[in-house]
Amino acid sequence: MSSKEDQYARQATDWTEHAYADVAAYLAHRAALIATLGPRLEPGDEVLDLACGDGGLGEALLARGLRYRGVDLTQEMVEAARARLGGRAEVDVGDLNDYEPPGPVAATTVFHAIYYARDRSAFFRRDAEYTEKKAVFDLNPRQYRVDDVAQDLRSAGFSSIEFRPFFVPQTVSLPRPVLAAAKALEHSGPFARLALRWRFTYLVAASP
Repeated sequence: MSSKEDQYARQATDWTEHAYADVAAYLAHRAALIATLGPRLEPGDEVLDLACGDGGLGEALLARGLRYRGVDLTQEMVEAARARLGGRAEVDVGDLNDYEPPGPVAATTVFHAIYYARDRSAFFRRDAEYTEKKAVFDLNPRQYRVDDVAQDLRSAGFSSIEFRPFFVPQTVSLPRPVLAAAKALEHSGPFARLALRWRFTYLVAASP
């Protein structure tokens, strides 16, 4: 087990509650964008969440009437996700580089984990084979060139790509008026792109 995997194993219990200052606000906003950015997900559509951790996002997606399947490399995280979600979802042990679901899924999500792809182009090609509507993931534009990632997605067969700024902070709980303003600023065009030079991430939705 790598040092990173060992860290995740030790922190699996209540990972979500420790990772996010305002769990409900952060994950509900992420789930809303997963459902609406790009082709819309409908109730009953299945979302495959690669590197799912303890399944915190699963609760927010299930609340929207979606089906959820989680996958994580760390056994302790998988056990925590199963305990959190009970019989409402399937959660498997697996590496995002190699895992294939039992059948096609409407959407695939990968958060805080795209950098675990051994070969990003190969990862997107595999994803495209079983994803029917869209792949959704977060992207730090200060870590990766947006044009390079877009090219990898197109080469994998994703012809439509949307980049949406995501300004709800993970480690700070905002008062509700400030939270609403942060969400509004995601639509601010040039200002949003300027802010992304220093902080925050994109949410990317790529569809065939």
